[in-house]
Amino acid sequence: MNQDQVKERLLMIEPEVEDFTVTFSGKQSKKVDGLYYPDRQEIIIHNRNMPDDNSLLYTAIHEFAHHVQFCRTAAPVSNRAHTKAFWNIFHRLLYRAEELGLYETVFEKNREFIDLTETIRRDYLARNGEMMKEFGRLLMKASELCRKYHASFEDYTDRVLGLHRTEAKTIMKTYTMDIKPEIGYENMKTVAKIRDEDLRKGAEECFINNMSPDMVRSEIRPDREFPSRLQFLESEKEKLENSLEKLTVKLAKIERDIDTLKKGDPRTLDRNS
Repeated sequence: MNQDQVKERLLMIEPEVEDFTVTFSGKQSKKVDGLYYPDRQEIIIHNRNMPDDNSLLYTAIHEFAHHVQFCRTAAPVSNRAHTKAFWNIFHRLLYRAEELGLYETVFEKNREFIDLTETIRRDYLARNGEMMKEFGRLLMKASELCRKYHASFEDYTDRVLGLHRTEAKTIMKTYTMDIKPEIGYENMKTVAKIRDEDLRKGAEECFINNMSPDMVRSEIRPDREFPSRLQFLESEKEKLENSLEKLTVKLAKIERDIDTLKKGDPRTLDRNS
């Protein structure tokens, strides 16, 4: 597969994107398989690192995800290259490439991976989810006992169990909201934090359908992934106004303290004059 063929496949995956170039370095690199330069919108691939076209395309999609993020976000792209927004874009591009038959993942083709995945999902993710859901039921019982005996539930979780009260409440929600344990406890926590029931059920279904955590978060709050220029500017304005208000209050306090010190200890004026 040459450079033009790689670009052609990337545009099949996501055609609505600004123009870019794909360059094979013709080199091996021990540090990275590829790079993206946003200033010139160029994808560099160290093609001598790749054992086959499938690996080559995986790297190309990874760097292409950086390009898509750079072109679509109204906010400046973070110095942290691999943000939640990036992983959401990258995973969506990979799924699309698989659907189009352009890329094959070894995780679903290799028998060793398939067997291992089944074991982890069944014996660890689902079992841990069931255990934590049962834990939530017991914490509900503890909460009822605390009310019965006029004791503090927060004191019980914090000091007796050594479990932070906030975490205890999240675990209880996985039980009271009847969240499906097969998605695993970490994902159950994400779902438990969603107040809207319909949105919560939607997020749960996304996890069941094997969407990645960052993809699910973008489904819940898409405006956070790709804010409009107006949304970004309004958000920045609000942040600056809050910062200015805090600095104004802090400046006023410092000025009062200076006046107090000057009035209370005139010798300070002599030393600083």
